[in-house]
Amino acid sequence: MDLPFQPPRIFTVSQLTAEIKSLLEGEFDRIWIEGEISNFSAPSSGHFYMSLKDEHAQIRAVMFRPQARYLKFLPEDGMMTIARGRIGVYEPRGEYQIILDYLEPLGIGALAAAFEQVKRKLALEGIFDEDQKRPIPFLPRRIAVITSPTGAAIRDFLRIAYRRMPNLDITIVPVRVQGDEAAGDIVEALELVNQELKDIEVIVLTRGGGSLEDLWPFNREEIAYAIRRSRIPVVSAVGHEVDLTISDLAADLRAPTPSGAAELIVREQEILVRDLTAFSSRLTTAVEGILSRMRDRIQNLTVRMRDPRRGLADTWLKLDDLYGRLLSISRVFLRDKSRGLQFMNERLLLNSPSHAIALRTQETDFYTRALVQAISGILEKRKRDTTAFSEKLGTLNPLSILKRGYSITQKLPDMTIIKDSAQVSPGSGIKILLARGIISGVVKKTEKGD
Repeated sequence: MDLPFQPPRIFTVSQLTAEIKSLLEGEFDRIWIEGEISNFSAPSSGHFYMSLKDEHAQIRAVMFRPQARYLKFLPEDGMMTIARGRIGVYEPRGEYQIILDYLEPLGIGALAAAFEQVKRKLALEGIFDEDQKRPIPFLPRRIAVITSPTGAAIRDFLRIAYRRMPNLDITIVPVRVQGDEAAGDIVEALELVNQELKDIEVIVLTRGGGSLEDLWPFNREEIAYAIRRSRIPVVSAVGHEVDLTISDLAADLRAPTPSGAAELIVREQEILVRDLTAFSSRLTTAVEGILSRMRDRIQNLTVRMRDPRRGLADTWLKLDDLYGRLLSISRVFLRDKSRGLQFMNERLLLNSPSHAIALRTQETDFYTRALVQAISGILEKRKRDTTAFSEKLGTLNPLSILKRGYSITQKLPDMTIIKDSAQVSPGSGIKILLARGIISGVVKKTEKGD
């Protein structure tokens, strides 16, 4: 028995896309994927858009803002990652992508990647430059410590500081040093100390050791900016000696531990007293030696010094002798110069230029008259030559010929002079130039001739 004909099922585009969406999202509800980030973008919406690829294929991916804000690092092109998400189909465009809810750099932790990103960014801005760092006071009297009031860090700092200098004035500014809110507390504390505690000479930012997650608030870039804005020098003592944070790099001085910060900032009183005593003893000895040498020199000069009146008498006698010699030399000098002047005056009278001037005047008058006569003759000859040339030019001027009844005929429109009847034909325009006036006409007939 023949089976009835079954027509094929025809899908609309929306139906087919809905079927594909149901299959993909049902089959790949939660998957893990490894790949390299490319085409990463972070628009103002707060969502992260990217592609995950390997050497053979790629897939689009998106992480929406509620999940993206929990990332400790910023994804970058070329970063190898491991991600978790679900396949989603966007029906209006018929495109599928993976919607991420977890993303981590492959090979290093997210916090380590974020630390390197923040460190690189702040280094390019010059936050860590040594020429931006301020000197720490040699012997600060008032210190502000920003830390947890119940942690071991403050106890270690106070114990070392008061043991080295008991009369210090230390202000504790309590903050949270762990958790998401800790960075904001630290920034507010730095601003509070700068604005309200005007006489603080140095700020210590400290906490005890811990994991990278525990120390993460001190790796936030806002703390680095707050440290650089501070008008008071900042010492960072976070964690143990092997720990390195962004606040350590941005601070004016890094201490390996909280107790190390106290040792770097606070000079030990006993050592200072001992050093001052030694300096005082050395200074006293040096001053006494200088005074002894000065006394000996004064005594030596006193012995060598004689009555100044003897020196004055010798000087007066010497001055009188020099004065007499100067008068004698001056008289001789003036007499010689007077004779020389008299001799020169006589020579000038003998060689007076008045005779030469009269002779030269007569010669000049003679040459002037001769020059005037010569120029007059030349001008007269040039005038006669000019008159002759003018008469010749008048004779050769073609317009003079026209006055005797001749004319000049030109062909229109090129204005060529007609010398042969073959140059024109009946109907050609002509222009006849007379001695007085012009005649324009048209050729009616031409005849050839010799």
